[in-house]
Amino acid sequence: MSADGNEKYTNKYHPDFVPGTINFMLDRVDAKNLENMDKQSKLKVTKDGIVLHPQPSDSPNDPLNWNKWTKLGQFALLCFITGFTAATSNDAGSVQDSMNELYGISYDAMNTGAGVLFASIGLCTFILGPTSALYGRKITYVICILLGLGGAVWFGHSKDTADTIWSQLFVGASEGCAEATVQLSISDMYFAHQLSGTLTIYILATSVGTYLGPLIAGFIVEYVGFRWVGWIAAIISGVLIIVMLLTQYETNFDRRSYYGQIDSSSVHPESSGSEQAKKLEEEKKVQNESSESLIASHSSNIVLNTDIESGKFMYGTGANEPRKPFWKRVQLITPSSNLQGLGIKQYFKLLFLMLRVFWFPPVLLSGLLWGLQDAFLTFYLTTEDTDYYDPPWSYSDTGVALMNVPCAIGAFLGCIYAGWFSDRVVLKLAKRRNGIHEAEDYLWMLVTILIIDPIGLMIFAVGTDKQWSWKITYTVGLGFIGFSFGCAGDIAMSYLMSAYPEMVLEGMIGVSLINNGIGCIFTFACSPWLDAMGNTNTYAILTALQIIACLMIIPFMKYGKRMRLWTKKYYISYIEARDGVSSSSTN
Repeated sequence: MSADGNEKYTNKYHPDFVPGTINFMLDRVDAKNLENMDKQSKLKVTKDGIVLHPQPSDSPNDPLNWNKWTKLGQFALLCFITGFTAATSNDAGSVQDSMNELYGISYDAMNTGAGVLFASIGLCTFILGPTSALYGRKITYVICILLGLGGAVWFGHSKDTADTIWSQLFVGASEGCAEATVQLSISDMYFAHQLSGTLTIYILATSVGTYLGPLIAGFIVEYVGFRWVGWIAAIISGVLIIVMLLTQYETNFDRRSYYGQIDSSSVHPESSGSEQAKKLEEEKKVQNESSESLIASHSSNIVLNTDIESGKFMYGTGANEPRKPFWKRVQLITPSSNLQGLGIKQYFKLLFLMLRVFWFPPVLLSGLLWGLQDAFLTFYLTTEDTDYYDPPWSYSDTGVALMNVPCAIGAFLGCIYAGWFSDRVVLKLAKRRNGIHEAEDYLWMLVTILIIDPIGLMIFAVGTDKQWSWKITYTVGLGFIGFSFGCAGDIAMSYLMSAYPEMVLEGMIGVSLINNGIGCIFTFACSPWLDAMGNTNTYAILTALQIIACLMIIPFMKYGKRMRLWTKKYYISYIEARDGVSSSSTN
């Protein structure tokens, strides 16, 4: 396949472009034709012939070009931030019994704190979204961990119900960076065909924090007292901030100003540079009227140089660009290339602009799938706290915390399924279409959840009411629920990021608002619902909701590409409005 033939998958202004439809392969590849492929196209590919999406620049400062050890180090730091913030956001349940005995703080009050926490996560993700776009990713991480440090100190000094509830406002804010900015940083460093695997590790970090955080907190409560849950979190937060300031690289990179090399013979052998520019201009004019002025301004800024000897159109690629010095790589604030002044006006424009993400059906589906998992988390943690401290179980804080181990194991297996296995399924499906990948390919992996999650929910509910052996009740029940938690989020994110690859931050913010909104609502409803209907009946309704949500993937699998085609003009206009905020302000 020529570079021109692949243009409809790489150029969003091409008349046949569909968001989320990409070509992973230039051809069916074997070892013999890799050399020929290179002659056919100047698109960058892996040694296996997988086309790189996005196409990297040649700059050594492009995160896509960082060496594997640099990527690994930065990715490990992101995973620690994810796991740590998930742990601190879920460890309050481990101190409920102690705080009830010492200060008479009710379980309902602690549940209210959990609801505040969910609301805080979603709002912080939304409020800090423009910060990542305008001032860099790093400052967003530092702000969130600072807020978490304040919340941890407050929680460590808790003496009444108000302390317990409002400390969670700041603890929840700390996880805001892990709900969208981490995914954005991952997409800054890794290519489309690598995203599922890297997101698997991200979800695993989330799962480890979610399930092992309460376990560790339970041991802390038992051996040194509940206040140390907050104080240890504060100490770790302080150390983490120092590590981030000294070692974390900024991943934001304006790749729009860098262009690769395209073999002129594969486009129009007879064309001059100006003719090629005209062709690009005409292709762009077929798009909606709202895009035309901005497209024209972009085209007028592109300078084409012709290398007569090589017969290539040469764009500035950054190959000769020096690597940034260390102090610049770790600087706290990296202003975007379109930042105007302090960027205050731009910030509010972007904030309201991000509300448009709810126009995109994949955002709604991903938010629902992930939100239900958060809701289920609230219900079974509440069931553990209300049922398992009392006879016949009579578990201690540590005993209740240990119930999360099957969840953690299940989540680990779910992550492997959603990552390692799904990567192979998606690539196999693409090869059947001669390399063409559709975003909905990921949704096939959710069929397993349709079976496993309802079984897990009902085993745990009925087993708790009937006092079944723990080997079945929560080893199997919570293990199945954990499996679904581990893979539902991974698959939902992979689908959304694949569907709209230039809208990762905004898509994840939309998902965060939906899933944390669902989590917040169900948290406030949880205790009254369980008291009124009991475990079995309540979980039966939750099971029905999960089945309905999973069945919603059927219309997306059948009509998902049409949905992406219908939203194409909104997708392009959104990107243009987002990236053109500064230009509008200067006119």
